[in-house]
Amino acid sequence: MIREFEGKTEQEAIDIAISELGLERDDFDVEIIDQHKKTLFKRGSVKIRVHIPEPVSEETYSNEVLSSESENEEKILEFIQNLITKMGYECKVNINFRKDLKLGFNIDSPNSSIIIGRKGKNLDAIQLLANVYAAKLDEDYKIIIDSEDYRMRHEEYIVRNAFKNAEYVRKTGKSKLLEPMNPFERRLIHTALNDFNGVETKSEGDGLYKQVRIIPVKNK
Repeated sequence: MIREFEGKTEQEAIDIAISELGLERDDFDVEIIDQHKKTLFKRGSVKIRVHIPEPVSEETYSNEVLSSESENEEKILEFIQNLITKMGYECKVNINFRKDLKLGFNIDSPNSSIIIGRKGKNLDAIQLLANVYAAKLDEDYKIIIDSEDYRMRHEEYIVRNAFKNAEYVRKTGKSKLLEPMNPFERRLIHTALNDFNGVETKSEGDGLYKQVRIIPVKNK
């Protein structure tokens, strides 16, 4: 999901986003899209774009093929289909999950490994573009795109890897910095290790992809 907010400063815009979205600061990433310095006759302002990766619930993992129920759904389906086709790959796009304005799409293609991309980066980019397009039809749309059950497999890997590294940190007493991840992936780790004795987690870095550091602690 993508939302935009404006404030006198970047921090004020972020505080407004936190208040309106009801999220913690680590739940989203910020991109500055417009900035005006304060002058004698005009107050300064900063406009930010907030990126909130949509969590993928178990309900979304479905092999069903659903028919479009509205003109907007058909437009989103065609947008994704045309986007992949223009990338030069054959595919069949289906709706496989629907809950209110939250829609899940599955891309079936002989080139699925390329469409998914390294660590899902291509799939994330396609999903981002689909959400931008869908928001023009209705700002409440939330689009999730998957292929070959990648998202389920990826989430399982992230959690397993988090426990493996947490065990290393607890045994060695040395902190461990994980690879850059998006907010949803980081939340998976923070949640998974919240009750793991002997460690705590925090996010580090700037930009859309930050890193989680697992830190040894006593009496946790």
